[in-house]
Amino acid sequence: MSIRITVENPQEFFTNQDIIRGQVVFSLSRAEHVGAITVKLEGESRTALGMPIDGSGRGISQRTPGQAGDVVHENHKILYKVAQVFPAEDAPPQAAPFVLAPGQHRFPFQFKFPFNNMCSNPAAMSKLGGLAGAGGFASGSGLFGLGGIRVMDGTRQLMYTHVTKTLPPSFTGFPGEAEVRYYLKVTVQRPGLFKENWRYHTGLKFQPIEPPRPTKTNQEAYARRPFAFRPRSPRPVLETRKRTSFFSGRHGGSSQAPSPSPTPDGNLDVPGSPSASTAAPSIEMSARLPHPAILTCNKPIPLRLIAKKVIPTDATEVFLIALQINLLGKTNVRCQDLVNTETTSWVVLSKQGLQIPLSRSGDPVGTELVIPDALWSNVPLPNTVMPSFVTCNLGREYQLEVKVGLAWGKPPPASTSLFPGKGKSRLDSSDIPQEIHLPLHFSKVEVYSGLTPPEGLLAAMRQGQSRRRPGNNNPQRRASQPSTPITPASLQQPPRLPPRATQPQQQQQQPQAQQTPITHDALYPPQLAPGQEAPPYDDAPPSYDEAMAEEMTGPMIPPSSRPAYSGVTNENSPSTLPEKS
Repeated sequence: MSIRITVENPQEFFTNQDIIRGQVVFSLSRAEHVGAITVKLEGESRTALGMPIDGSGRGISQRTPGQAGDVVHENHKILYKVAQVFPAEDAPPQAAPFVLAPGQHRFPFQFKFPFNNMCSNPAAMSKLGGLAGAGGFASGSGLFGLGGIRVMDGTRQLMYTHVTKTLPPSFTGFPGEAEVRYYLKVTVQRPGLFKENWRYHTGLKFQPIEPPRPTKTNQEAYARRPFAFRPRSPRPVLETRKRTSFFSGRHGGSSQAPSPSPTPDGNLDVPGSPSASTAAPSIEMSARLPHPAILTCNKPIPLRLIAKKVIPTDATEVFLIALQINLLGKTNVRCQDLVNTETTSWVVLSKQGLQIPLSRSGDPVGTELVIPDALWSNVPLPNTVMPSFVTCNLGREYQLEVKVGLAWGKPPPASTSLFPGKGKSRLDSSDIPQEIHLPLHFSKVEVYSGLTPPEGLLAAMRQGQSRRRPGNNNPQRRASQPSTPITPASLQQPPRLPPRATQPQQQQQQPQAQQTPITHDALYPPQLAPGQEAPPYDDAPPSYDEAMAEEMTGPMIPPSSRPAYSGVTNENSPSTLPEKS
């Protein structure tokens, strides 16, 4: 016996609204009794944190299994779809199991990735396993539903705190602490008390579609700070002595210091005096990003560096000698009441030994110089950088840090000789260039996946937002609002009874009542009518965006426009989180 899953047109990673098609290849060496075969498309966001000793709310990351201390787990089923491939769902129920002949059997399946996570929908979760509602997965024949196939108990998800967000990307960056995985799972139900079900699963990589980008404007987000150099120390006046012989006279060997020369204003210019020293330069460096600050995976950073002269000075030139761009990622790991923050750093660019002039002695105050972006315009973000996301128990946010190094005076060129000290004159301390290395920090930047949604979906979103902008059109909310002012007498009156279904005779006598819609009080929902099995509002309707996306056919993102992503090294590797005790 062997089970495997083949996926048609496999991608490096899947994204929202992708249709994944494949087949379950089931090979048998002998005839087997099979009750049902189901395929599941699942996504999990799992976290595990150790209880702190001091009793604070900061969790401890469990990097090594078996570490002392209690470990708290939290598992969110962000994606859970089930399809029965054998027998067909529309097949008549059969009490006896099916017999599959020896050989190879193929069962096709198809799923579609949604936009948002499913664990935040209490109606959908309550139908899985624990509370089987009308049309739920656990309403089939057999002990566990679906002909004996055990499904997830969705009622456990109701105990956690959820948010409704876009599905997060695949992530295994912190072993033993947090991971987000997607996979396909096949279960073959074998009837019999002592027969174990056959299972097989394969991992998938997922990258979400980026949200609609804001309209481009001339606004910029910036981080700036002044780079002020210290005044140089005045050079000491050295007395020059004339070398004389031993037999020379006393009066012939004396020497005098050079006399000071008068300045245009009549004062004496003494070398080494403070009046002769030149004021230290001050340069304001600013790093600018388009507002809002958005970076794109596998794309260069849209950065601008500008140097501005602040004070008037006739000092020598100021040079840019070093540039380093760091991307800081903060992962917020939450597990029930515990929270832990992990910080990751990527060095996007590191340049040393630069000699780019930023300010000259004759430039007026306020002169700005834009540093050429050729230094970083061809350097993309590393492919291990995932987009920013927020899910129920995990979140990733980013910060950008630009470290700039300036020098007052031209730095000496780097020597390639084996003897760097040979052939160089001794430099005075005042001739050594002053260097300042300071960071420019962006406290919050967004990183998008680079998977732009199609224009049809964007137009549908804009149209849906324009329809939802008008005032309150909900008749239930208008009906729940009191039409008369609230008085103490009105508070003593009993509440209104909910409207009941009218009899056929009353409907014939009042034909105009059929034309006016019947509104119900929000505090008293309508009861089930005779013969009605489930209320009409049992299933929440899809959002406008999801409804428009369901109508669109074909892949949302072409395979050729999907960049590389290495957020998961091996999607089929076993989980590193500690098991529940």
